[in-house]
Amino acid sequence: MELIDKIGILADSAKYDVSCSSSGSQRGSKNGQLGNTALPGICHTWAEDGRCVSLLKILFSNKCIYNCAYCVNRVTNDFPRAELTPDELVSVTMNFYKRNYIEGLFLSSGVTVSPDYTMERMIEAIRKLREVEHFNGYIHLKAIPGADDRLLKTAGFLVDRMSINLELPTAAGLKLLAPQKTPEQITKPMQYIQSSILENQPRGLVTTRSVKQGLGKFVPAGQTTQMMIGATADQDRTIIRASQAMYDNLALKRVYYSAYIPVVQNNQLLPKEVKTPLLREHRLYQADWLLRFYNFTAEEILTPEDPNLDMAIDPKCQWALRNLDQFPIEINRANLETLLRIPGIGNVSARKIIAARRFGALNFDNLKTLGVVIKRARYFITCGGKYFGIGDMEPRLLRDQLLLTDKLPKLPDGQVNFIELYPEAFQILQPTQLIGGVRYERLGL
Repeated sequence: MELIDKIGILADSAKYDVSCSSSGSQRGSKNGQLGNTALPGICHTWAEDGRCVSLLKILFSNKCIYNCAYCVNRVTNDFPRAELTPDELVSVTMNFYKRNYIEGLFLSSGVTVSPDYTMERMIEAIRKLREVEHFNGYIHLKAIPGADDRLLKTAGFLVDRMSINLELPTAAGLKLLAPQKTPEQITKPMQYIQSSILENQPRGLVTTRSVKQGLGKFVPAGQTTQMMIGATADQDRTIIRASQAMYDNLALKRVYYSAYIPVVQNNQLLPKEVKTPLLREHRLYQADWLLRFYNFTAEEILTPEDPNLDMAIDPKCQWALRNLDQFPIEINRANLETLLRIPGIGNVSARKIIAARRFGALNFDNLKTLGVVIKRARYFITCGGKYFGIGDMEPRLLRDQLLLTDKLPKLPDGQVNFIELYPEAFQILQPTQLIGGVRYERLGL
C-alpha cells in the first residue's frame, strides 16, 4: 500500500479521538534542533469550536485485537486497515513539519499483537523523532492500556503529554461493551503516570532556563483522558462524579467527553439513536469547567433528585435555580467565591468586580462594562439594594424568563439593548418588592 493511502486511512480513523489539546508544555528552541513548544499551546490556529488544528493527528495502526462494540476499529469490523512503520511515521511528521503544515504530533493506535508490542513500535518512532531527527516540538502520545510500566516510563521522557482513554464512565459499561478490557488496565497506568510526574519534578531551584528546556521533565504537559457518553445509560451525575474523582486522585489536566454517535451498525448492545448528543457533550464540558475553575463539586452540580443536565440552560443556571434561597446576592459585598457562583459572572469579570469595588460602589451600568452578562445575572443579584429581576423568584418562572432573555438579539458593538439593560422600563412595576423575606427597591423610571 502506498504511504499516501496509509495516511488517508489512519488519519480518518483518528478523528474519533478528541483529547488532542496541546496546552501546558514549554520548551524553548535549541541549537541544531527543530521546533519548540509554547506555554499557551504550540498551536496558533484553532477551529471555531476551540479544537487545535495544527497537530498531525494520526493512528500508528488501525488494526486491533480488541472487539469493543462502539469502536470502528474493532477486530470484527470489515473496512480498510493500514499500519505505519516507525520510519514512515518519522518521515511523514518531519515532512509535514518542514512544510509548515503542522507544529506537533498526536499519536494513537489500535492494539496490534499485544499492548507491549504496540507501545514498543510507537516509542521507536518517537525516539527517532527526538534523537535522530532532533524534533523538539510537541508530541502527545495516547498510551496503550496494559503496557508494561517500563515502557510508560520510557515514553514519558520523550513526549510532552500522555493520555489513556477511560472509555466509559463505569465498570459495568466497560464490561458490557468492551469485555476484553478491565478498569484496572486503564486506571493502573494512569496512576503510574501521575506518580512518575510527581517523582520526576525538578528538585531545588527551578530556573527559567530549566523550565524552557524541559530539564528533568516527565510528561511535562501532564495527562488527560477521554470517555464516551451516550453509549450506555449512565446519568450525567455519574459522569461528573467520575471526572471529579480523576481530578482529585490523578490530578488530570483535562477530561474530554466524546458524544456517542451511532456509526457501528447491527449491534444490539448499542443505542440506535441518541438525543442531542453534541449538546449533551457541550453541557458536560460546561459542568466540567465548574469543577475545575469555579470550585463546584459534582454533588452540587447534580443531585440524586436532579441527576441530569438541563439541555436548555447551562449547569450554573441549573444549580442556581435549585438554590434560590442563596439569592439575590449583593454585588458590592460578595467575596470572590460567591461571585463565581452567580450565573452570568465568570472568572475574569468576578476579579474585575473585586478590583473595581475598591474605588466605589458598583451599579448595573458598571457591571455591563466589566463584562458581566447582565441578561442572565440580573435575576440573581442586587446592586446597592436595587433588584433588577422579576417579581417572583419561583424556579419554573425564572427558568422560562432565562430562556426568553437568551433569545434577545445581540446588537453590534457600541449599541445598547435597552430592553435587556433596563427591562423595568417596559414593564408595569410595583415600587418595592419582597424577595426571601427582604424588601428590595426596584429600579424604576
